[in-house]
Amino acid sequence: MSFEEKVLNMLEKINEKLDKLLGSESSSESEIKTGSSLETVKPSEIVEKQEAEEKAMEKPPVEGRRICPECGGTSFNTEEDKTQVLHQQGGIKIYKKKYICRKCGREV
Repeated sequence: MSFEEKVLNMLEKINEKLDKLLGSESSSESEIKTGSSLETVKPSEIVEKQEAEEKAMEKPPVEGRRICPECGGTSFNTEEDKTQVLHQQGGIKIYKKKYICRKCGREV
């Protein structure tokens, strides 16, 4: 048995197991033979689909709360923005605040 035949047999076994897990009726539906190449459902696509379903099940963020547009985080560090003075009274300056995401570091 050649290397290619062994690999093909292993791929067919893997595909059968994936079909059982996904609950599809037959493995021929997920395979399309085009010449000598064989296209199948990629495991990474299955993982991405599962992650999307998990995100959909998460609680939506509380309305009126800051949300990072890059990573979706809701925890922030606050720093004073020394370039923008909001108010000055008796020599004491009050500065605008910057909010920096704790997960990705983006300024919001």
